[in-house]
Amino acid sequence: MPPVDDAVLAGSPAAAAILTALVIEGPQSRVSLARKLGLSSAAVTKAARPLIDAGYLTEHAATERTGPGAGRPAAPLSVCPDREFFVGIKLTGDELIGVVCDLTAQVRAVEHRRLAGAEVDDVIASISALVTSLLGSGPFQGRTGRLGLAVSGDVDRESGLVRYSPFLRWHNVSLAKLVADATGLVVTVENDVKALTTAEHWFGEGAGADSFALVTVGSGIGCGLVVNGRLVAGGHGVAGEIGHLSVDAAGPVCYCGGRGCVEAIAGTEPLVAQARTVTARPSLSLDDAVALARGGDPGVKAVFARAGEAIGLGIAAVANLVGPSRIVVSGEGLAAYDLFETSIRAGFERQAFGAAADCPLSIRPLPFEEWARGAAAVSIQSRVIPLP
Repeated sequence: MPPVDDAVLAGSPAAAAILTALVIEGPQSRVSLARKLGLSSAAVTKAARPLIDAGYLTEHAATERTGPGAGRPAAPLSVCPDREFFVGIKLTGDELIGVVCDLTAQVRAVEHRRLAGAEVDDVIASISALVTSLLGSGPFQGRTGRLGLAVSGDVDRESGLVRYSPFLRWHNVSLAKLVADATGLVVTVENDVKALTTAEHWFGEGAGADSFALVTVGSGIGCGLVVNGRLVAGGHGVAGEIGHLSVDAAGPVCYCGGRGCVEAIAGTEPLVAQARTVTARPSLSLDDAVALARGGDPGVKAVFARAGEAIGLGIAAVANLVGPSRIVVSGEGLAAYDLFETSIRAGFERQAFGAAADCPLSIRPLPFEEWARGAAAVSIQSRVIPLP
């Protein structure tokens, strides 16, 4: 296997476009690629040759004719998945979830590691140990040079700075540099919801969609947006933060300083706090609250209904402002989705304007391994579409 050659991928926009199309959509002929990318067949052939020589692409036997009355069949090109591997890690407040993915984002290894604490040095050490363990066996050695990290909160992907992560209680942590120094890998850092959105856009529910939104329900309420085929970060990197839309001016104060935010009503900790208040049970857990609501407790059912309404209003705001062709709802909170669903849909339908109310909501439970895959997908994306 030839060594990784950055110049091959950074050499031309055409090469990057060809590799991206094949990574996302699978094998295609040169004629199909030329038509899709607006290139001549000769340009596709010229740009693909270095990728084939470097082991990123392979050319299959000719099986497809290019059209009625066409001459010789076309020879499809496809990605060599094992050409490079990518590590992806999702950070939570108490655990790391790590995966190794091939070049097409197929998961090839998974490992979980508990965090001893949320101090930056401790987390860096745990990330380094997890990377060493993931890459310690199998076909990955010597063919992995990139690591993606997915972190909740305000993240600047370009610099790798975690400006603020509420669950880790971090402020202004240069995570990419610290982890790169500890592991020797090229590191990308992205907000966890945006990372998951990237994976869904390229490889999942959003594949082929020009616009869609991914809303996550759980410890926080997040949203990733794809508009005109591109993930929206915004000028400050926090586009899509529907968790901090105010839906009740008289509602509870949020940790962000706002009042009545979706997350202050429907996030896991605020929801449990409300359930404890209505039951007068200060040690009530989320599982206890779910059991009581499913058992018909009117006070706890009302807490879940209020949370669902807040989420529905937040989703409606996304539909009104962006007009996505579809909205995917995911996150660990879907375990109790039956308690939210009616009020989510009611809040959404009441607030969505005009045809936005027709936007389909699809429910897609995704475990944290998929969020780690999202981190790897961001790393893949940064690999095949190099920054100028």
